Amino acid sequence: MRGLGVRGRAALKAGSSAAAGLAALGLFVTACATGGTGARDEGPAGSDAVAKGSIKPVVSGSPAKAAPRRVDAVKLVKGDPAVSAAVKRDLKPCVADEYPVDVSYGDLTGGSANDIVINVMTCADAVGVGSYVYHEQNGRYRNVFKAEEPPVYAEIDRGDLVVTQQLYEKGDPVSYPSSEEVITYGWSSTRFVEQSRIHNDYSNAVGGSVSPAPDAN
Repeated sequence: MRGLGVRGRAALKAGSSAAAGLAALGLFVTACATGGTGARDEGPAGSDAVAKGSIKPVVSGSPAKAAPRRVDAVKLVKGDPAVSAAVKRDLKPCVADEYPVDVSYGDLTGGSANDIVINVMTCADAVGVGSYVYHEQNGRYRNVFKAEEPPVYAEIDRGDLVVTQQLYEKGDPVSYPSSEEVITYGWSSTRFVEQSRIHNDYSNAVGGSVSPAPDAN
């Protein structure tokens, strides 16, 4: 210790002894407060230990499904014997090679792969003429639901299949149906079962275009 005289070294030594005593006293107080196990008590780590990354939290939950495998929706519908001949005949491109189909991927049946919901519409008014659900089984897609009374549209909502069916009275324009029914289906082993049905009546005071209502036939 260069630069320190005898008094300086003595004062430093005394200070070190005092600090050591205080440290020992602190450890004794800590041991008493923690039930006598001392600073090396190996109990559950506190929030500080988790924050520093010494213990990583475990996140539980069901494994996520693989990314959906995109399908050729038009080919799937046209090759499906369950789809009516009228829907297949009218399923044509609107512009170039753009077909009027909406496709959704999601879990409806609890299988290992995502299910596919396909809505076929008209080009002019985007009126739904057919809604279909396909479930993958042994590498092939099987039709497990269809609705072909236009206007109809199917969606995936929190694991349920929700089908909206618009209803027209005589003289209703295509853009203003008189009412609608919203039907919720849940999967039950091998098929969809209706869980709830909501009927909504629309106001007749609202005007619209003079386009005729779509023909359900």
